[in-house]
Amino acid sequence: MKKFGAHKIITERIRETELSTYAVGFDLNNEGEMEYRLGKLIKLLQNVIPEFAFGHHLGDHVAIEDTIQLICEAANSIYKINDFEQVKKIYLDSNSFLDDSIEDKYLKRGEFGELILHLLLRDFYETIPLISKIYFKDSDGHTVHGFDAIHIQPETKSIWLGESKLYTCGKNGVDALVKDLEEHIEKDYLNREFALISKKLKILDNIEEKDYWLDLLDEATSLKDKFESITIPMLCTYSSDLYETYGDDSIDGFINDYTNEVRALKKRFDDKNNHKLKLHLNIVLMLFPVKCKNELVKGIHKKLHLMQELGRDD
Repeated sequence: MKKFGAHKIITERIRETELSTYAVGFDLNNEGEMEYRLGKLIKLLQNVIPEFAFGHHLGDHVAIEDTIQLICEAANSIYKINDFEQVKKIYLDSNSFLDDSIEDKYLKRGEFGELILHLLLRDFYETIPLISKIYFKDSDGHTVHGFDAIHIQPETKSIWLGESKLYTCGKNGVDALVKDLEEHIEKDYLNREFALISKKLKILDNIEEKDYWLDLLDEATSLKDKFESITIPMLCTYSSDLYETYGDDSIDGFINDYTNEVRALKKRFDDKNNHKLKLHLNIVLMLFPVKCKNELVKGIHKKLHLMQELGRDD
């Protein structure tokens, strides 16, 4: 069962062992014209925000009367993180945006690439969020650094350690993912991450087979054995000119150009990936072209800001 019903808005166009791609298409508006479904995508992502903020610590059942309060708490918890608050000011207060070349990678996180990754993993791979970095922020104003998603897939007994990029240029995003792979899939870095995850996992009560996950992450477990149970989803969401060229995602021209575009990005990723351990890694490159990354980020921040306002006293 799909958690958020993403398949009604987002189409999975390619599903292979090492590649999955997604797209949001067009629909009729009130004037009978075809329109990109940006509003529907933003609303979908809005519904994901409480779980994104609280992770598995939220539980599966929330009373209806608690929903509004939960939404407000989620918005407030996100905007207590400096990166998200700064990005909100850039997009909403200054009516500007972040350039792909910005060197502050943590500031880029405030553009919600992690939120999109969370949704795609939940609904298309049916994972369960193991750790929420926002819930477990190191201190007020700072997120826990490390992987952008830490999920598990109970049926396959695998842990999913994800990275995400949200860029205006797909090539820049893919290049940044390759760099993350080089920096993060390294023995000392992984051991530090596994130790932090285990520390937080030990205090959770609602994780099934917790001992299995703790044993997998244990420092004594060989890296080779760990890699056999780890999947690394790497998501690049980016602006694509396809949505300016075409006004209908069902026609042959769009489908052919879309396929060529994502295949070219996959080739670029493979050509640049020279990781020494790549033959031992289970990597899934996830590509999600959108009409305009900047409008998407701005729209999410608008929704989140309104959610935050709901909980304020007059």
